[in-house]
Amino acid sequence: MGSWSAIGRPTRKVVVLGAVTCVGVVAAVGAAVPGMAGADPDPATDVVHPVRDPASVMPTPLDDPFYTPPPDFEKLRPGTVLAARGIDIGPEATPVTATELLIRSTDAKDHPVPVVATLLVPVAPWQGPGPRPLVADNVAIDSLGNDCAPSQQLRKGLAADLRSVQLPLSKNYAVIVPDHQGPRQAYAAGRMAGHAVLDSIRAAVHTPESGLSPDAPTVVSGYSGGAIATGWAAQLAPEYAGELNLVGAVVGGVPADFGMLINTMNGANAAAGVFLAATLGLAREYPEIMALFNDNGWRLSQFAKDLCFLDVALLGALAPIPAETLTDVPHPMKLPMIREILAENRLGSAAPRVPVFMYHGINEVWVPFAGAEHLYDDWCRLGVPVRFEAYLGEHIIVDNAGVSAANSWIDQRFAGGPPPVGCRKVGK
Repeated sequence: MGSWSAIGRPTRKVVVLGAVTCVGVVAAVGAAVPGMAGADPDPATDVVHPVRDPASVMPTPLDDPFYTPPPDFEKLRPGTVLAARGIDIGPEATPVTATELLIRSTDAKDHPVPVVATLLVPVAPWQGPGPRPLVADNVAIDSLGNDCAPSQQLRKGLAADLRSVQLPLSKNYAVIVPDHQGPRQAYAAGRMAGHAVLDSIRAAVHTPESGLSPDAPTVVSGYSGGAIATGWAAQLAPEYAGELNLVGAVVGGVPADFGMLINTMNGANAAAGVFLAATLGLAREYPEIMALFNDNGWRLSQFAKDLCFLDVALLGALAPIPAETLTDVPHPMKLPMIREILAENRLGSAAPRVPVFMYHGINEVWVPFAGAEHLYDDWCRLGVPVRFEAYLGEHIIVDNAGVSAANSWIDQRFAGGPPPVGCRKVGK
């Protein structure tokens, strides 16, 4: 996970080496990453003389008219369903009805955009008290291409890869899986992600065919990149979607402080590719960042524009390129424009109005534990009731270790008991 803060302090030597590295990456990694080799009839032209056009680094559109919003969709209210279709997601342990939704949402700059979400509703009737609960499961997408989105993975029958949906479905809860990075696959853009999550919930509970109620108790949940979407949905909900019946938020392994990640992920290890992808993803939502790019920044943006997570990880493993190679601007962090973007994407600056369950690894290598602690302190200071559980282990281990406690907490929220009061840290 990374951010625009990856654009660091270059030196002439780094920039020259970066140009050589980027050319080598396109030649070597392009042959290794599925779908990349041969994508351009003359890729050498784009490497030597990259096009400096934001449109050239956006994800390749999907060849499906379903994803094209109707004319004047911008005039509709956020959360309006623009199109819907039933889909087959393959055999599931819990039989479900799966519906893909195209939804009117809002990007990071409050412009109307279409987003996609997949609604999974168990076939079995809800037997509990009140309306059937809904979990907004914000999967960590951590990618730049449209084919990497959860909706595409589900339609390809890869539901097994989305492990987090299985447990809530087994309890007869409905699940909405948003493509929370939005139409530009703006990985790490918090406000875009939060809006997409909230509008996906709106669409789910206001679709009569789903059998859900507008006052369905709802929990937003996500880990790692999905925790960014979850945290922002919780923060934005009071003003953006106050009518929703949110009853809790689960945030695990959250990259809460982008500034810390430059010391743990940037150009030093296999996480470098993920860090670069997040930087490029955020630049898509804030194209003014691209004005800072040199030729290397444009080269990498064009090469990586459709990469999925595993491809991004491969890029980092084969060529851990420091993000400093993307710009010739000294000290970009001091620019007023960059400071403003930092403020807009910092979790903890606003208060969710629902209880929060947080969990994080004490032995985190890439996503510092201190960042989660700071978020905990910020939210508690704002009066948010937060339970923070610290686990031994790093990012991947804790992704599994915290599942049981997180889902038990969700069950308690849906059971309708008194809401938690105050803040409590467990494990450290």
